Amino acid sequence: MKTLCVILFSLATFSALADNTPADSATVYKKRVLESTEIDFLASYYSQKGDHAAVSGGVGTEKLQDVTPTFVVAVPLNDDDVLTIDAGISAYSSASSSNIDPFDGKGDADPFQASTGASSSDVWANFNGTYTHSSDNRNRIWSAKISVSSEFDYFSAGFGGSYSMLFNDKNTELSFHGEAYFDQWSAIYPIELRPFESGGSGINDFLFQNNAITGNPDYSPLFKEFNNKGRNSVSLGIGFSQILSRKLQTSLALDYVMQSGLLSTPFQRVYFEDIADSYIQNFHLADDIERLPDSRTKTAIGGRLHYYINQIFVLRLYYRYYFDDWNISSHTASIEVPVKISSKFTLLPSYRYYDQKAAKYFKPYNKHHTSEKYYTSDYDLSGFSANQYGFGVAYTDIFAQFHIWLFGLKSIDVKYMRYDRNISFEANMISLGFKFVMD
Repeated sequence: MKTLCVILFSLATFSALADNTPADSATVYKKRVLESTEIDFLASYYSQKGDHAAVSGGVGTEKLQDVTPTFVVAVPLNDDDVLTIDAGISAYSSASSSNIDPFDGKGDADPFQASTGASSSDVWANFNGTYTHSSDNRNRIWSAKISVSSEFDYFSAGFGGSYSMLFNDKNTELSFHGEAYFDQWSAIYPIELRPFESGGSGINDFLFQNNAITGNPDYSPLFKEFNNKGRNSVSLGIGFSQILSRKLQTSLALDYVMQSGLLSTPFQRVYFEDIADSYIQNFHLADDIERLPDSRTKTAIGGRLHYYINQIFVLRLYYRYYFDDWNISSHTASIEVPVKISSKFTLLPSYRYYDQKAAKYFKPYNKHHTSEKYYTSDYDLSGFSANQYGFGVAYTDIFAQFHIWLFGLKSIDVKYMRYDRNISFEANMISLGFKFVMD
């Protein structure tokens, strides 16, 4: 990695020396970066199911449905500058998160059954604004970005920027980017642990007085509230791309992320093997919640290769290696072969393989011990492999001949994705995208 960084930074120095063209010259003819306003409407429907819900300590239903509409508007402010607004919502219903409070009085509580409480659905909303400037010769591009997102228990605000340099007749590009996010939890704990918060009534709470505790009747969780409810994340990245020939293009990327603060999810339960189990109805009462370190670093190194086979086929290959200081490591490989069946229609078959090594803090349901400092039963942090199959159809008309009011239709994309893990988890997603240009 150190060698890679030295090479990339050496290339950055070389590019600055190699490109002697003035960054902004009024004598150079300029084509507008963006000719006219473009509007993208994106929508997706996602559903999943599985048997390892983190909310109920690694067992229980993971059923979830999500609908996500998004608008992206790119507005040319002048020849060189573009303002992009990206706003969307995600409306979901989740059988898993509904069991933050499984005791809603409408049937026996059970981790494999959805509750009807307030946490069974929510809306996540986000807004991103990006300002991009290109130099007169289009060899230097910088951008600045702000973002805000919110849902029922989480708020995030962030900013970032990027800088790209093109040289060697625009056949070579070197880019840098950085982002910082400042998040705040509204910590929501499992319903049976809330009486044990500061000032709570403990075992005298109405939940325990009105419901019989079976198994171990002396329920006494190890739970303590989180003091720090903020999370900060900083990411830095560098990218290098090169056109090697008329048919072949390659790129490399190195990304580094530093996180600090509350990295645990407050409503995810954990059970200890050395504590006798307590139940209300069919639901195992939590021994504690997920506890993870208050810092984490992540590193990812990846590369892409695009090869133009002929007028019909294009080959797109991707590989990424990821590792962090929680001992997670993963390999991702994907292939996509767009097939151009006419001047306007392209088929998009794809395949992606993912393999992950478990975090050192992960153990399955009821396998942790009270002697441990950190623990989680979230199967997203477990070891698993996954296959993703995709197929799509894209329609493109660069002349945007079909119109809706003042907007010409430039493209339509329809895609389907099937995702399967080897740990009893599967997901399906259908996405739809329209791109319009203003006359």
